[in-house]
Amino acid sequence: MRDLPPLHTLPAFEAAARLGSFLAAAEALHLTPSAISHRIRLLEEHVGQALFERRHRAIVLTATGRRYLAVVREALLRLDEASGVLRAPQRERLRISAAPAIASKWLVSRVTAYQETHPDLEFALATATGLAPLLAGEADIGLRYGEEEWPGLLAWKLFEERVFPVCSPTLAAGLHQPQDLERSRLLRHPLLSWQRWFAAAGISHPEPSTGPLYEDALLMLEAAVAGHGVALMAASLALPYVAEGRLVRPFAEDCADRSFYVVAPPAIQERPAVMAFVRWLVRNAHDLV
Repeated sequence: MRDLPPLHTLPAFEAAARLGSFLAAAEALHLTPSAISHRIRLLEEHVGQALFERRHRAIVLTATGRRYLAVVREALLRLDEASGVLRAPQRERLRISAAPAIASKWLVSRVTAYQETHPDLEFALATATGLAPLLAGEADIGLRYGEEEWPGLLAWKLFEERVFPVCSPTLAAGLHQPQDLERSRLLRHPLLSWQRWFAAAGISHPEPSTGPLYEDALLMLEAAVAGHGVALMAASLALPYVAEGRLVRPFAEDCADRSFYVVAPPAIQERPAVMAFVRWLVRNAHDLV
């Protein structure tokens, strides 16, 4: 970079070339015409060639000037863009890993509402059921369904769940008492215990060992809508389907189950904007549907 021209000469050259006048360039840059003329002359001395033909009340680029102008404009444009990025307010990025069902049925609308009043926080949402994204540093916070203990992670309870069976209206027509489930296809999820609900309903029945097993509660809900069986489901996820009439509760019995939590590595405490969102999410968790 030993042959760089005096940098203050370049805006003067570009403005004079664009406006076709030293006087107009001076007005655009808030300089005197003599200052513009001096800067152009300094630049021409540096490159060793004339960049303008001086005519009566007009200036015209030489062939060298036209070639040089293309390079100068590109350089000034790139500098302007880079400076604009540096001047722009820095946005903090929050990576959320959520179980698919709660992400689509509960989280998305709340992220949208929060971002309306906090535009400097940029969200990136992904779905997962395990803790690997959090433990590997691929996510900042997670929404998960589970018990109170989250080894290696901080946890904030969103809400406790109650679970109950749901099914399509067609299947529900053949279910009159909980014992009728013994001849029904039961849809299973690894975190939801049919045996716990059986006990609450007064049935002595072991945990089913057969029947479709779904890792994703949302897929299990859609399977129930399609009439593939009876699903045991958390209230916060099932109630929207029930309200729409796509699923029904064949029995009134329900029982307490696990809870939904916000979980995060301890280092998250050093990020005030993220902690503010977590606290807001917990405060607003009572609005389930």
